[in-house]
Parts: sequence; C-alpha cells; structure tokens
Amino acid sequence: MNGIPVGVLGIGKYAPERRLTNQELEQVVDTNDEWIVSRTGIRERRIAAGHEATSDLAYEAAVKALSSANITADQLDLIIVATITPDMFFPSTACILQDRLGAKKAAAFDLSAACSGFIYGLANASGFIALGMYKYALVIGADTLSRITDYTDRNTCVLFGDGAGAVVIGEVPEGRGFKSFELGADGSGGPHLRIQGGGSRQPSSEETVGGKRHFIEMNGREVFKFAARIMGNAAEEALRKAGVDKSEIDLLVPHQANIRIIQASLERLELPPEKCVINIDRYGNMSAASIPLALAEAVEEGRVSEGDTIAMVGFGGGLTWGASVLVW
Repeated sequence: MNGIPVGVLGIGKYAPERRLTNQELEQVVDTNDEWIVSRTGIRERRIAAGHEATSDLAYEAAVKALSSANITADQLDLIIVATITPDMFFPSTACILQDRLGAKKAAAFDLSAACSGFIYGLANASGFIALGMYKYALVIGADTLSRITDYTDRNTCVLFGDGAGAVVIGEVPEGRGFKSFELGADGSGGPHLRIQGGGSRQPSSEETVGGKRHFIEMNGREVFKFAARIMGNAAEEALRKAGVDKSEIDLLVPHQANIRIIQASLERLELPPEKCVINIDRYGNMSAASIPLALAEAVEEGRVSEGDTIAMVGFGGGLTWGASVLVW
C-alpha cells in the first residue's frame, strides 16, 4: 500500500455478561448440544442486556481501544462503526457514539457490509490516514444480533451472539501496518442471507411483523458453500497483494461463523490450528464484531508480538467478503 504506513495503535473488546448456552436453547427449540457443536462448533453465545443497544457495546470497546492507544477521544478525526444492527436508522450509531465519547472533531458514519464490515471499515479508515487527510481513526465492529434473531427457528437461533471490538489506527513505523486489503461482493447471493422487513421495500407493518420479516433469513447450505470457497480465495488474494507467502502468516484471525468453515480455511492456507484464533465456541457469530473481538483476545493472551504477520478474513450478507494482511 502506498502513502503513510497505517496500522493498529490500540485495541479493545466488549462482550455482554449474559451467556446463552446450548442447553438453554434445547429448552426452546428442537435441537441439542451435540448437534450444535458438531455442525457449528458453538457451545454458548453472549446476549446483550435489555438496556444495551449496539452503541453501548461499541462504547465499551472504544474506551478500551482509546486507552490502549494512549490517546483521548478529542484527538480522533474519524469514527466508523460497522454494524447491521444500528440503534436506529438515523442518526448513525457512529454519531451517537461520537457524542458519548466526546470526540468533537471526528467525522462519523456507519458502514453496512454485515460480517465483512470490520474489514471494510479498516480499508476505508486506513485510506483516509494514508492520504494524510486524518491522523487517528476509530474503527468498530459491533452487533446485537440477538435483536434480529428468531428464537423459534432452530437453524439460525443457535448461531448468533452479541459483542463489539474496536481499534484505533494511525501512522506506524515503516514496515509495519496494513499491507493489503481484498474486498468484494456478489449481490446475486443477497437472498441467501437477509432481513426483508423494515426498509423502504417492505416498511414495518402488521404484515411484516406477523410474517417475521424483521428476523434473519438464511439459506444455510448456500451460505456455507459460498463461505468455504470465498474465505480461502480472499485470504490468498490479500496475501498475493501484500507479497506475503502463506507460510509467513503468524496468526490467522477469521470470521467466527462456523468451525467447519474455519477448518477449511486452515487447510487451504496450510496452517496448523495453533496459528488461528478460534473463539466461536464461546461467542458464536457476532457479525462485524467477530474479527476485532477475536484479535483483541489474541492480543490480551499474548499471542501477538511486534512484527508478526496477521491475516484477517471474513464473509457476510450481501454477499460480501473482505481480507487484510497486517504487520503488527
């Protein structure tokens, strides 16, 4: 990448206290722990409290990221929140967060690319900084998927959880930072993963509410086929752009959607499991929050050292995909 070298200066995460276990879901829908674990790898997921909205989760992660970067909110030039569960249509969750943080000089907007959103957000923010337009940006992936999950649908209710992960990015020493981004979309696959109700096509009504059109709809078979292919493709393309061989990856941080998809990515990249962050068993799929929260956990656990080459890759509704190579 050309311009000012841009990388991660600070990182933070937040997961709600409430844990929803497979055993609890057994009491709600026709499923069981063995079936869920064998097909998804998920044992529990976090659920936001009744008073918590997406901006609340984002705020907690943002405060930690700012502290980690040793900067104050009023130094921020830009806030991007990647989410598909904003507090409301508008103002944006990023604007709500900007006010709460006191980031008075920061531009702020939301970005909608579903589970790929955090990578999309990083690509946007790093571009602004690399051009010299901004100095510090806060990029957050945050979602409260429990609010759009149908807990009578056993195919989807076992998958999703709530959380947030945040990074502060800015100029880093030469040789460090983001080396490449690979972003893509295939809108023809949109019907495989969507929410139909609530927008301008199908405004909220008795009919849309009664028809459960405000909940996630997913064609699991088609999404799995797409993800198993695109995760490897996107990661390999990001590596090619960065001039990095897959043997040089120190840590893979994949979107946590399904353990079998993660395993397929490891096989494609010829990486051992110890070089991969896997926390799907404890959090499930948190959409845009999955990658940054997983990266934050890896940093907390001492799995990331200066100079490490990190590959991040995800896919999501849209259908979308995104990957990045980062030297820590």
